[in-house]
Amino acid sequence: MKIADRPIGRDHPPFVIAEMSGNHNQSLERAIEIVEAAAASGAHAIKLQTYTADTMTLPLATGEFFIDDERSLWHGKSLHDLYQIAYTPWEWHAPIIARAGELGLIAFSTPFDDTSVEFLEALDTPCYKIASFENADLPLIRKVAATGKPVIVSTGMATLAELDETVRTLRDGGCNDIVLLKCTSTYPASPQNSNLRTIPHLRELFGCEVGLSDHTHGIGVGIAAVAFGATVIEKHFTLSRAEGGVDSAFSMEPHEMAALVTETERAWQALGAVQYGPTEAELPSRRFRRSLYIAADIKAGEPLTPENLRVIRPGFGLEPKYYETLLGRRVNRDLAMGTAMAWEYLG
Repeated sequence: MKIADRPIGRDHPPFVIAEMSGNHNQSLERAIEIVEAAAASGAHAIKLQTYTADTMTLPLATGEFFIDDERSLWHGKSLHDLYQIAYTPWEWHAPIIARAGELGLIAFSTPFDDTSVEFLEALDTPCYKIASFENADLPLIRKVAATGKPVIVSTGMATLAELDETVRTLRDGGCNDIVLLKCTSTYPASPQNSNLRTIPHLRELFGCEVGLSDHTHGIGVGIAAVAFGATVIEKHFTLSRAEGGVDSAFSMEPHEMAALVTETERAWQALGAVQYGPTEAELPSRRFRRSLYIAADIKAGEPLTPENLRVIRPGFGLEPKYYETLLGRRVNRDLAMGTAMAWEYLG
């Protein structure tokens, strides 16, 4: 499959997405700087989120609309206040997408309701992302599927049955290119809760591309995901965690994103194929294997002995496994010390 003109799959380096989220801190200038930093880091795409506080929730600050979990990064805020702080103004989308295009970045977004899909369609975004908390919103998924564009879905807390329903809804709605991202819906997430062995299982079950939406710190989990077959890696991205931002605590800084891009590609390159025996690149290293060599000058007709036949480096003589077989056999010609032993030298 392709997103824009970028091929996605196991025959290609991982597709790395920098998620801006609300780390622009309500500054368009900062949002543009994030785009520029993502491009400089080597990321392949920049992702936005398209919503308003009113399309996400109700303007209430009591009960379940208030975040009172002290473990949450957003403790003490109402949902409406949080989304009011975090949202990306819709009038910013066009200049952000334009700057991304100038720098060779693919720009797309996560819609959260019908109006955001219609808005993004007017901007002709090349694909869509379904957030982990929206992957059971089948009306939204049908709306996105109807665009016919590739769709990336974070799995989050979805059960297998829910994911099956999501994938069926996408395919029935006209979406043929799907990427499922293994995702742990904690912020930040821990490596222990990442469960990367799910990645090949998702590919086997649903027959689509798979990847990782990673909320852990560092690059280790993303690199490991590639080893399990991830072809897409998404990480939240910021200019500086120290400067704050709604998602900054689990977001990557530019130097970390650059390392992720480099090391996930190296991990992909290292996968290779099932291989035994020397590769072409290894052939020069044969000299460091052990083999049978004449260790002292020997005349024609003399027997091979421990004194004149040894197992040493380099590896251009007969294999060491023939050492006992050759002892006592007579040679058919004069052999000088340093001769690689061969069958043709036997009488």
